This record gives sequence, structure tokens and C-alpha cells, in this order.
Amino acid sequence: MTVRFAQWTVDVRDTDRMVDFWSQALGYHHVDRGEDGSAKLLPSSDAPPEVPTLWLQKTGEPKHGKNHNHLDLRPVDGDVDREVERLVALGARHVDIGQTGTESFVVLADPEGNEFCVLRSEPRRALGSPRP
Repeated sequence: MTVRFAQWTVDVRDTDRMVDFWSQALGYHHVDRGEDGSAKLLPSSDAPPEVPTLWLQKTGEPKHGKNHNHLDLRPVDGDVDREVERLVALGARHVDIGQTGTESFVVLADPEGNEFCVLRSEPRRALGSPRP
């Protein structure tokens, strides 16, 4: 038996701001608010069923240090530069983790400092198959 990736949870302080950012960034829509102020975002109705939901978990504590895990996002149209511009306009900011400029990703942080990467697009391939 295996498990499936169902939901990504991000600790947030300002739920409204983060609902706005992540719903626009991912094209998700806000469907539910917990009694504690947490919020659930769902992918668009035309997304494959395996696409995870996003839970913005309300917390009173600010983020400290680097994330122990993060999202890797890939632009649907493959235009990383345009997607990074769009995300920065929504409130993301560039994060310097010692990049050299030759990486296949751009590191950003959401408005509360949670790091994520925007990956250069490449065709999907089967695991173990050689790179083109």
C-alpha cells in the first residue's frame, strides 16, 4: 500500500493576505475557513484529481529561519521570467541562498517569508529514463 500527496500545509499569520497571494499564485480558490482562522484552498475544477489542496494554518508565531521543506512550482507555459515577475507583483520576493545564477530554478518567498522555487520547465519523463 502507498499514500498519495493530498494537501500541503503552510503556517501563516495573516490568513487573508496569504489566501489572496496563494490563490492568485496557484489559480486556486478559497473554499473553507476553520474556526481558528485557517483556510483551505482548492485547485481549479479542471485540475487532475491528484493535485493537492493547500491548507493555510493560522499561527501566532512568526517564521524563524529557513523552511525545512518548500514547494517547487513549474510555470505551465514554461516562461520562468514572466512567472517570477507575476509572483513578485503579487507580493513574493527574491531570496538569496547563495545561488550562482546557473541554477535551473529561482528562489522566492511568499509575503510571510515561506520559501518556494520556480523551476525551469522540462518535458515530463518516466522515472529512470535518460534526460533528453
